[in-house]
Amino acid sequence: MTHRIETEFHGRPLILETGRMARQADGAVYVQYGETALLVTATADRKPTHLPFFPLTVEYREKTYAAGKFPGGFIKRETRPGDKETISARQIDRPLRPLFPDDYRNDTQVVCFVISADQQNDADVIGMLGASTALLLSPIPWDGPIAGVRIARMDGQWLVNPTFDDLEMCDLEIVVAGSEDSIVMVEGACLEATEEEFLEAMSVGQKAIVELIGLQRELVAMAGAPETIEYEPVGPDADVVAKVTAEAAGRVGDALRMADKEERGRALSALRKDVTQRLEGEHPECGKDVGAALRKLEKEIMRHRILEDGERIDGRGVNDLREITCDVGLLPRTHGSALFTRGQTQALAVATLGTVRDEQRIDSVDVREETSKSFMLHYNFPGFATGEVRMFRGTNRRETGHGILAERALQALLPAYEDFPYTIRIVSDILESNGSSSMASVCGGSLSLMDAGVPVRAPCAGIAMGLIKEGDRVEILTDILGVEDALGDMDFKVAGTERGITAVQMDIKADGLSVATMREALARARDARLQILARMNDTLPSAREEMSPHAPRIVTLQINPQKIGEVIGPKGKTIRMIQEETGTEVNIEDTGVVTIAAPSGEGAQHAKEMVEAIVQEPEVGRIYRGVVKNTTDFGAFVEIIPGVEGLCHISELEEGRTEKTEDVVKPGDEVKVKLLAVDDRGRMKLSRRAALTPAGEG
Repeated sequence: MTHRIETEFHGRPLILETGRMARQADGAVYVQYGETALLVTATADRKPTHLPFFPLTVEYREKTYAAGKFPGGFIKRETRPGDKETISARQIDRPLRPLFPDDYRNDTQVVCFVISADQQNDADVIGMLGASTALLLSPIPWDGPIAGVRIARMDGQWLVNPTFDDLEMCDLEIVVAGSEDSIVMVEGACLEATEEEFLEAMSVGQKAIVELIGLQRELVAMAGAPETIEYEPVGPDADVVAKVTAEAAGRVGDALRMADKEERGRALSALRKDVTQRLEGEHPECGKDVGAALRKLEKEIMRHRILEDGERIDGRGVNDLREITCDVGLLPRTHGSALFTRGQTQALAVATLGTVRDEQRIDSVDVREETSKSFMLHYNFPGFATGEVRMFRGTNRRETGHGILAERALQALLPAYEDFPYTIRIVSDILESNGSSSMASVCGGSLSLMDAGVPVRAPCAGIAMGLIKEGDRVEILTDILGVEDALGDMDFKVAGTERGITAVQMDIKADGLSVATMREALARARDARLQILARMNDTLPSAREEMSPHAPRIVTLQINPQKIGEVIGPKGKTIRMIQEETGTEVNIEDTGVVTIAAPSGEGAQHAKEMVEAIVQEPEVGRIYRGVVKNTTDFGAFVEIIPGVEGLCHISELEEGRTEKTEDVVKPGDEVKVKLLAVDDRGRMKLSRRAALTPAGEG
């Protein structure tokens, strides 16, 4: 039986429907907002897996038919997900995951298919609504619901789920996900927004979330919520946990006083091996249970010390930053490079400047035509960064997500393309990691841009904040370590300049984070950011005035679009000639914008002059430097503009009588001539004699 809710949500129709599509899934819902629609399903195995973690997967896939398109490229079917799909899947996953039971290990999958795209309403937040609804309609154990909305600000006004057209005019855009009484996930970008503006945006989002959760409950009441499946709880043996706690608590505490990550890891590994050997006689194959028990001890001890004594694993106070070092210009052949190190986290960021041909082409259901992007930040996390051996199997979701976060942080600070017409790519290779490598990528990326001579509006830095919460007791941590992220209650990444925030990403595991706590976390993040910026400014306070000699030089000019064909020439002959003669790369847009890139400024300027010569209109009275193309008994034909010739009569070659044209000029000679007149048939009368006289040159 089909159940359907139709309503209006912030100016557009919203439909929730279940019972018609994908009826063999545990839960399925059709969600439509405007004319953008998704089918979202939730399915789970009935037996637990052998894995030591909860195997949840969220798949978000755009069907190109949704926008009436064919897939781009040679393969005319959807292949691996693009960056937008990956980011959307992560956005949906992060608020869902903490709400599953800790002892639940059944393989669970949420699938979001974008099946209609009106190219005005983004499907990602609709997918979040659909995922929560599908889980509520299923027998899968889950402590929802949640919902998500996009909040933006245009001309000082807050917008809920703005259209793509609206977003082009907005100075703040964040996705907020939450329950009826708390925010659990935030991600987005701003144009140097203040902390109070950010808090206000979250407040607007919370009100909209409550409305969407009410609609979910209404649909579930109509359809009837199935009885939750009984699952086999998975967890360590209680007797093993008790014995490990009794035997190893003190040794775990000692290990957690070791500030060095590698030393601490070796101590805990040796402890696990020792305890396992002791217990194997009574509890065969207890290795996994011992590991889980030690992990539980590690979490309890770490959290207790922070709350009771303000003592962190590496000996810092709760507001202290790790030691920071910055190096720039360390790679001789790159366009810009920086090595940013914070404690045991290190990022090598390298900036490369390119031309319009280096832009990334994007074919998306969200836009009518293929678009491109001229700024990219790619994040890589090799296994050796954490002392591990790991196969290189392409970019994973985490790497894609961290790269996009750092890219958003720096995007708002780049110069306008018209002022700096370069395609820019930053690669951040993580060489060491012990917490917040994405924010190290922001810092390193900012320094590499300035080292490359990119005139950014301001330097940008990022910091990761953590939280330990037990009941009413709360402690905020600045510059969290990897273990504090894993065993804590919040990972709040904030990037920005001295003036304000440019990007955020927040995930919360604890319930009921108050506005006061959020405000305090933002204030401490700002203090830390300013400290980091001061250290970065000590190394490189502003963009270099000169770019690397290995970076291309780019000049642009605007020509009449009707002249594009003349610059290109028959079968591209003219533009190829310009490129070969000057050693440049010339690109022409349909608007008439010509971009010229060259290894040197001289080559670019020469090519610019050649293009200008082609498109300029002959001007009577102007002196031109032309080339003699042909001679006759009555004069010489001189090319004053590429492809434009005029006649210099023999009487106009020089003062006095000239017996023979070749006595004065020969084919191939470069001569100065003055344009005397253009007749009604477009024929031009030139004079070398007039160009040689003082009056002619004036």
